[in-house]
Formats: sequence, C-alpha cells, structure tokens
Amino acid sequence: MATPIVAPQVAATRDVEWQSHDLSRCATVQLMHTPENLRYSSDHEWLRTEATDIIRLGITDYAQDALGDVVYVEMPDVGAKVEAGQPFAEVESTKSVSDIFSPVTGEIVATNTDLVDNPERINTDPYGEGWLCDIRLSSQSELDDLMDASAYIELTEA
Repeated sequence: MATPIVAPQVAATRDVEWQSHDLSRCATVQLMHTPENLRYSSDHEWLRTEATDIIRLGITDYAQDALGDVVYVEMPDVGAKVEAGQPFAEVESTKSVSDIFSPVTGEIVATNTDLVDNPERINTDPYGEGWLCDIRLSSQSELDDLMDASAYIELTEA
C-alpha cells in the first residue's frame, strides 16, 4: 500500500516576507492557494459541486507541493464504487507513491484521462486541469462533514 500524503508545515493563501536576524538576508516564500468556493478533506483533497449529486475531486495545492513533481496517476475506472475514507487512486511523484482517499461515498462517473499523458497538470493547475475524477454522491449530507477554505487553511498551518 502506498504512503498517505504528508504535507510540509506551511501557511496558505498569501505571500509572506521574512527576515533573519542578519538584515542583509531576505527571502520571499510562495505559499499555497486555497480557493474559497471548494470543500476540503483532512487528507488534502478538494471537492467542487458540478451538479446536484456530482462533485469534481482533485488534490490540493498543498498536497501537490508536498508530493513534488507528479509523474504518474492511477485512477479508478468509471463505474467504480468509492467509499469515504478509503483509498481509490494513487499518485506517483519523484518523491513517493501516495494513496488518494475518497472523502465521500459514491460512484465514479468521469475521470480526467488527460492526466495519463500529462500527470504534471496536478502540479501546474491542481484546481483546474489537474482534477482527478467526478463522483456521483450517495449522500449529499457527506459534504457537510468537509472543511471550508478557512478551516483547511487552519489545518495546514497547524
């Protein structure tokens, strides 16, 4: 079994400048992007409602940064059943192979087949062209258990 995604400890949503005690050194740190219109899991997946009972799922900017350069994605077949909290896909990067856990229960209705030839899109556009799959929800109420952007930012800053 692949290792779960373990992300580095960084803040999110804005750039921050820091200075060391030696004022001659200064660096700018690029921090993670966390869109307000999405829901988030504690396993670093994002979800966007596409239709009444269909969500689009991908991994967060925070997760892709922790993974490093993505080189391969193993996705489930359309029609496969997924269960909340269970692994359903794998992402291989230059650093590791990581399971992707479904934050909801349902059925895969579409996968992003473009990732087969272009897995790096998870790194370059995790909330757009880097989406993984669409899931038809078994229960809309499962979305209530997920985090909004503010709660996810708090999680990643902890």
